[in-house]
Amino acid sequence: MPAVIVVGSANIDQVFRVERIPAPGETVLSAGLTTNLGGKGQNQAVAAARAGAATTFIGAVGDDSFGATIRAGLATDGIDAALVRTVDAPSGTALIAVDDAGENTIIVEAGANGALRELSSQDADAVASADVLVMQLEIPLETVQAAAGIARAAGTTVVLNAAPIRDLPDDLLASLDVLVVNEHEAAALADARPGAGGIRALAPVVIVTLGSAGAVLYEGDAPEVRVPAPKVTAVDATGAGDTFCGAFAAAIAEGQSHESALRFSVVAASLSVQVRGAVPSIPQRARIDAELAAII
Repeated sequence: MPAVIVVGSANIDQVFRVERIPAPGETVLSAGLTTNLGGKGQNQAVAAARAGAATTFIGAVGDDSFGATIRAGLATDGIDAALVRTVDAPSGTALIAVDDAGENTIIVEAGANGALRELSSQDADAVASADVLVMQLEIPLETVQAAAGIARAAGTTVVLNAAPIRDLPDDLLASLDVLVVNEHEAAALADARPGAGGIRALAPVVIVTLGSAGAVLYEGDAPEVRVPAPKVTAVDATGAGDTFCGAFAAAIAEGQSHESALRFSVVAASLSVQVRGAVPSIPQRARIDAELAAII
């Protein structure tokens, strides 16, 4: 079975349903509060596993009830969590407001995720043996760089979702095979590197997710590949980008072309926005395949 390894964050999401996202200084009342599994790393690991990949997760949690909940959730999805460490810090937490249009704002307290600063020899071996490595930027940047370097040396495909956005060191960019960003992140990276050839010059494959408009893929000098998203009624966009990344990793791990993987991932993300919550919204492989068959 194709193997995906995710090095990243794991959180517990506290999600407030609101009529609208509050403006600075404004108080709004919540129509409901739910507590779900989340964090970009955990979301992407679950998405890869549900899309059919044998998935390993490397992360950190606290010695607390949230940490136990995270471990239980990973186990439920059949994710190998043997390399998840317990540290002397509270488990990561996110406070999320979701409005009636499905848009959200998110505040993240890194907690234990910030302690993921070194990779053990076992971690390195797991990264090197995987087909695809997936990472984000909710853990220390030095850990992302180290994992990318190990994967590059071993021939493991490196996928980075550059979120939350920050400037990316040249040595990290040089280790990437696939860079995934949204429109705002793409603009920020391009602005930070004027004259560097634009966003498509930053990695061999660059994918820009476009929300309800789908996604576009750039690969070298080849014409762009643009895939529209199915028309759906969105109730919560939380975790949609992570669903895309995990599904894409699973698809390329099993040998799908970049264009085929792009279509697969856009459909997976479109299914996720129709369900509230991050991990609860991530679709299973059978549902993704059925939706793809219906629209092709």
